[in-house]
Amino acid sequence: MKKNINSKNINRREFLKRLGMGTAAVSAVSLTGCGSKQTSASEGSKELGEIPTDQMTYRTNPTTGDKVSILGYGCMRWPTKENPDGSGKDIIDQETVNDLVDYAIEHGVNYFDTAPVYCQGMSETCTGIALKRHPRDSYFIATKMSNFGVAGKGLSPKESFDTSVEMYKKSLTNLQTDYIDYYLLHAVGGGNGMETLNERFFDNGLLEFLLKEREAGRIRNLGFSYHGDIAVFDYLLSRHDEFKWDFVQIQMNYLDWKHAKEINSSNTDAEYLYGELVKRNIPAVIMEPLLGGRLSNVPDHIVARLKEKEPERSVASWAFRFAGTYPDVLTVLSGMTYKEHLEDNLRSYCPLEPLDDEELKYLQDTAGLIVQYPTIPCNDCKYCMPCPYGIDIPAIFVHYNKCVNQGNVPENSQAENYREARQAFLVGYDRSVPKLRQANHCIGCRQCVPHCPQNIKIPRELHRIDNFVEELKQGKV
Repeated sequence: MKKNINSKNINRREFLKRLGMGTAAVSAVSLTGCGSKQTSASEGSKELGEIPTDQMTYRTNPTTGDKVSILGYGCMRWPTKENPDGSGKDIIDQETVNDLVDYAIEHGVNYFDTAPVYCQGMSETCTGIALKRHPRDSYFIATKMSNFGVAGKGLSPKESFDTSVEMYKKSLTNLQTDYIDYYLLHAVGGGNGMETLNERFFDNGLLEFLLKEREAGRIRNLGFSYHGDIAVFDYLLSRHDEFKWDFVQIQMNYLDWKHAKEINSSNTDAEYLYGELVKRNIPAVIMEPLLGGRLSNVPDHIVARLKEKEPERSVASWAFRFAGTYPDVLTVLSGMTYKEHLEDNLRSYCPLEPLDDEELKYLQDTAGLIVQYPTIPCNDCKYCMPCPYGIDIPAIFVHYNKCVNQGNVPENSQAENYREARQAFLVGYDRSVPKLRQANHCIGCRQCVPHCPQNIKIPRELHRIDNFVEELKQGKV
């Protein structure tokens, strides 16, 4: 397979041909392919035997001496089921959550990351229920100050402080604990950058309160998770000698390492973020190692490229090994909805086999190929939900991205695979997103925009997708 291809001035079909895969090979998928959610990340690993329960790789927190599993459980995407009350609103499947937590702990996972806003407010409670069944010293709980609502609302400093402290105390109650191991200022850098940071944490005295909670032992480690304005990240690190951050959570994966701005102009390369933490000996907690699943659902020619190198490993395992390779990474978070995801990630980390220099270069070459055909940078975090008009924003973006990856977004009606791609996109759209929740219902109210950590111009993207759908239906594309 050729590696040094200058593809910037060639079309998609020619690009894929030069890689040794024709357009037909890339786009030959079933009609359900675009719309069906990926339920297994463990392709290629099913024949590898039992997963050892005593081989998890651990990293040591230099501040506290905590030995933290390199695989951390992200509790943003717990499985749901239909509410038996017939309301039509899904609820967390607590029994399945309990089973997943038990299996993770049995195999050495000891870091569980949640937040008040995850799973539309249900994550902390169900995580607390599952963890309470295990000895408190057998796991670390991470949760966050998700006080986005106090910014830009005209609250007085006291009102802002009281609302935030209430959220903090509710987290302790929901998690059924009297202390939190890892507590974060959630998603700093969003909103209006420094202005929003000051309103959420400085002007109201909240950070001072949290520092005192750390002194009292109710918070064992204090840090922040970063999205957005790099000035905020740099400012908080510039005051590290004063605040003594115990850890910092950043978005890091092999695509964002050097190509973050190509994916989203508001982002900063993970190479810089990680490097700044290393300079200060601050452990890094990694979020979005798979970019919301996009690095486990890459275009078919990328799958072939990775499988050529490591046929028995899953596509996702490359991303997890990449994140874990860097020594100042404390843990790598994964939102594992299905047991197959958990099993595959355990295989990557029980124990971790770090990437060597040749493999790291191979991944960077791979990243360069992926960014030639960018998708919408949605990580399916659901911070934009619920939409007041019922639109399923993440599902729309997930469907669109999957079709981009599979070659089912035809450039025009003369494209070689036009009929198949058109049908796959439209049928998959209706199957994955109910008609009343599709993009044509967006009125551009922009209520979702401030909540997106990736700074996606959500109404603009929804209208673009809706226009594309209408043109497909009329055969104008």
